[in-house]
Amino acid sequence: FLAAIALSALASNLVMVVLSNYLKSVYHITAVQRGFIEFPRELPGVLTVFVVVLLAGYSNITIAIIAQLLSVFGAVVLGFYRPEYNIMLLFIFINSMGQHLLMPAVDSLAISQSKDGEVGKKMGRVKGVQTAFAMLAGVIVFFGFKTNLFRFDRPFVGVFIAAAFAGLMALTVYVKMHKKLHASIIDEKKLRFVYRREYKYYYGLVILYGLQKQIMLVFSPWVIISYFNKGPDTIAILTIIGSFIGMFFIPKIGVWVDRFGIKKLLFFDAWSFVVVYLAFGVAISSIEANLFSSSLIPLFMIYTIFILDKMSNQMGLVRTLYLKSISFSPAEVTSTLSFGLALDHVISISAAIAAGFIWAHLGAQYIFFILASVSLINVYIAHKVS
Repeated sequence: FLAAIALSALASNLVMVVLSNYLKSVYHITAVQRGFIEFPRELPGVLTVFVVVLLAGYSNITIAIIAQLLSVFGAVVLGFYRPEYNIMLLFIFINSMGQHLLMPAVDSLAISQSKDGEVGKKMGRVKGVQTAFAMLAGVIVFFGFKTNLFRFDRPFVGVFIAAAFAGLMALTVYVKMHKKLHASIIDEKKLRFVYRREYKYYYGLVILYGLQKQIMLVFSPWVIISYFNKGPDTIAILTIIGSFIGMFFIPKIGVWVDRFGIKKLLFFDAWSFVVVYLAFGVAISSIEANLFSSSLIPLFMIYTIFILDKMSNQMGLVRTLYLKSISFSPAEVTSTLSFGLALDHVISISAAIAAGFIWAHLGAQYIFFILASVSLINVYIAHKVS
């Protein structure tokens, strides 16, 4: 199971680390276009809840196999063929569909394999493995571009081919797991739509995370690329640093949840969002106002915040554990995770598009100031949960 998780994480991060640079270098897009590209890339997050319903009765491992097939197919086409802009968006959509479909299946598999009282520890281990292989993806990208093994001015894109190969290996592991475990790990009850008033704070958390995650995922590297003209190797080395720290930080989160409780971790998560986004806005404002004689100071600030955000994003397992703690039955976890993913991505799509217009008409810093203000709602929710 952990081997499949590791290889899947490697495949998805090889794509994500270079995506902004790929779009900028090959298609020469603007900030507004970058926001609009999030529609086909994040639409799978909305569709996942419907796909999971269509796959009623199938095990989480079967869903993972289907997800991995889609992801590999998208990466293969993007790797071996340089399509025109609209066709490129289609295969980004297919690759993303696979990645998003895998998310609730993996979380449910991790929960189902956990012993009572050790769910946080198990989830922490899973997230730690994912972070370790995100770091490995960063290492591969860094050395690949430094040695010219990976380039964007060739008929093929080597980094996407590497992602497809890693995804194919993950697919092989999932198939072996399916043959070994004949019994279904999920049942039809898990796959109906679940909306409960009692889950309102969980829904609130995932909606806010959709806003926060998407803006930082899209526009934090875009700041580094646009303001400082940095390449994929820079984004890769920042990913390496953030992931290396996260390897030791994330497993601790699961232990802390078991020790201190979910409420305290939600408070920590909430304030980390506010501080990170406020600091990002201040750093960009200092660049716009030429407050420093050298660009190295704001550049170092943005690098540091980028790394901290990578760590902050790993707190997502706290939301999953909160859902488990309030769920009426284990059978509702997968469908509720899928519904939450859909809510997350409805907000993600609109947030990215709106942020692109804010960047173009007001300035990049206002994206992050607004985001910091909205993140105060996380603090309120952390106060309200029991």
